[in-house]
Amino acid sequence: MMNDEIDFKIHGDDMQFVEVELDPGETAIAEAGSMMMMDDGIVMETIFGDGSAGQHGSGFFDKLKGASKRLLTGESLFVTTFTNNGSGKKHVSFAAPYPGRIIPMDLSRYNGKIICQKDAFLAAARGVSVGVEFQRKLGTGFFGGEGFIMQKLEGDGLAFVHAGGTIIRKDLQVGERLRLDTGCLVAMTENVDYNIEAAGGIKTSLFGGEGLFLATLTGPGSVWVQSMPFSRLASRVFASAPVSKGGGGSSSDEGGIGNIFNLFSDR
Repeated sequence: MMNDEIDFKIHGDDMQFVEVELDPGETAIAEAGSMMMMDDGIVMETIFGDGSAGQHGSGFFDKLKGASKRLLTGESLFVTTFTNNGSGKKHVSFAAPYPGRIIPMDLSRYNGKIICQKDAFLAAARGVSVGVEFQRKLGTGFFGGEGFIMQKLEGDGLAFVHAGGTIIRKDLQVGERLRLDTGCLVAMTENVDYNIEAAGGIKTSLFGGEGLFLATLTGPGSVWVQSMPFSRLASRVFASAPVSKGGGGSSSDEGGIGNIFNLFSDR
């Protein structure tokens, strides 16, 4: 089965969503819970596995293998498909889960494979598979943190990846190195060499505030970097939240952490 070729439009600035246009018979796949709205005539179905074209009509154990790999990246055993069963063009929209940017990636331009952070995948054309990519080096395994188990997107179709804050693409030449916080890595092409190194001396590691280890990426290849990983955003919110005093009463900070989330919901 060939990958479906889909048209799309990205709306918004800080809280984006992508609107995908499907011709009759075309299908998009997405993570559970990412659908925002869809036209009448689009049929939504939850499937077991990684959503790849090769799993169509495959046996239970093949689907189980694809689904179990997804569990390692913290995703659901299931993906959702959206198929245009009507006449004429139909649209389905997928929303980003937190402030940031949606990046369209045509996998055919990257040798059919992109490696990305485990929560980055948002949606794709049918035929793109979402699997797991282990970083094989021992040091990366012990100290890689967020970068040890990653997602791999394979196929020759269009995929949409989401990341936090501002995203920049860096094209590395042969032997060129880039050092970054492990959580700031969004995605990379398969030729990029990924490794982990100590951030510096003991004083820098303990008191520098940047973590004990950095990711080192060596070209050739392309790397996408985000300015605000969700883990960093969440840790800052909870670290700054007032703690309610015991006894079930409210704190003197007028509602504590609840007011922080009310602030976001009012916007």
